[in-house]
Amino acid sequence: MAVEVIRSDALGDIAHGFLGRIGGVSTGIYAGLNCSLGSDDVRENVIENRRRAVAAIMPGAALSRVYQIHSPDVVTVTGPMDQDDPPKADALVTDRPNILLAVQTADCVPVLFADTRAGVVGAAHSGWKGAITGVNESTIVAMEKLGAMRDQIVCAIGPCIAQKSYEVDEGFFRNFVEHAAANERFFTDGKAGHYQFDIEGYVASRLATAGINVVECLGQDTYSQPDRFFSYRRSCHLNEPGYGGQMSMIGLRT
Repeated sequence: MAVEVIRSDALGDIAHGFLGRIGGVSTGIYAGLNCSLGSDDVRENVIENRRRAVAAIMPGAALSRVYQIHSPDVVTVTGPMDQDDPPKADALVTDRPNILLAVQTADCVPVLFADTRAGVVGAAHSGWKGAITGVNESTIVAMEKLGAMRDQIVCAIGPCIAQKSYEVDEGFFRNFVEHAAANERFFTDGKAGHYQFDIEGYVASRLATAGINVVECLGQDTYSQPDRFFSYRRSCHLNEPGYGGQMSMIGLRT
């Protein structure tokens, strides 16, 4: 089965794609295109899945990724990276061709960035911790240092957990509202003492506030589509012993 590649209209012809679990070789709870070496999946299967992922987006490109730590930290990529010892961060940017930037998610928000005029791209893993501490804004600044213009950057937000699937408690809600009172609009009432959080909308709003004029939300819920996407929260609810991760990728062709 071919790798399913979800593309963004906003990113146009630039090499990119949001991947799910369709098209891989892993089995069991990791069935499909599991790209997480941090999982208990068979290592050789994950490596093959990553090879297929790269081939589906930009064959022959050098895969670049980070060891994600839910931070606002960004790495500027200038050449091939050690896949077994990547730097700790949650976003990557580059102006070099034939490098495929990748972030891994399993409910968190993947954001792909591009300024086609300047020839600069970026990718961010934007979980709630990274989002609230500014990982997306940090990515924009890092792109500007490579020559990108903020008003020329376009962004696409890929598959992530949707509001209907993302229940949070009172403490989580208070943390966001205390950070900025306007954040209350991203929450709706849930069961007693709980709320439903629109993380996709929150990330899109932060990008717009940062000066990004084009932000495309793909509106794909990782939690409610088990055949298409890995989901950490769904795995927890099913009491599974582990979970896989999907990759979102972007790069500049030679």
